[in-house]
Amino acid sequence: MTAEERSLLQKLDRILQFEDVHAQIRPIVERVRAELARKQDALMAWEPITLTLFKGALPAVIRSSWVFILRAGANTGAERHSNSHQRMMSFEGTGDMQTEAEPTGRSAQGSSAIVWQSHILVSDPAAALERRWISIPQNVWHRPVIPKGADWVVVSFHTVPAEELIEERPSNSDAGTMKRMLYLASNPKS
Repeated sequence: MTAEERSLLQKLDRILQFEDVHAQIRPIVERVRAELARKQDALMAWEPITLTLFKGALPAVIRSSWVFILRAGANTGAERHSNSHQRMMSFEGTGDMQTEAEPTGRSAQGSSAIVWQSHILVSDPAAALERRWISIPQNVWHRPVIPKGADWVVVSFHTVPAEELIEERPSNSDAGTMKRMLYLASNPKS
């Protein structure tokens, strides 16, 4: 991790530790938790966080923020963001955010073609930054793997506005092709 990236993550970490910010994120977490409970077959649920919640404290490069809750025992599969650099913090629980070990920029031929590197993230505020945060550059394949027992709550920051965030996944039907979606257009609430 570069010194510049570490500095950015430290700033985001400090912002999320502000008592008023933390208190305002809690109701979002509860709404997303209720949504995931209603959708028994969903692997995850999410909601964008309005940037005004952060009262202008976010670095200019951050254009959207999200709460994701990933179901206990789930592996949501390989995904990447073709238009955004993602910074993610473990807010509650534990999970393994696996990333492509040697990014090549190539299309995934399914997740079996990717060599995965494990990043176990925890929600203990006393843990080192690298144990709580991950930085995933644009176009890098990643997949969250959640242990059984408890859902994993994460707060994610992206470099594009919420309405522009694209997720790409390998297509199951045609090797070498991608399924693309906008997160807001596919929100499980809709």
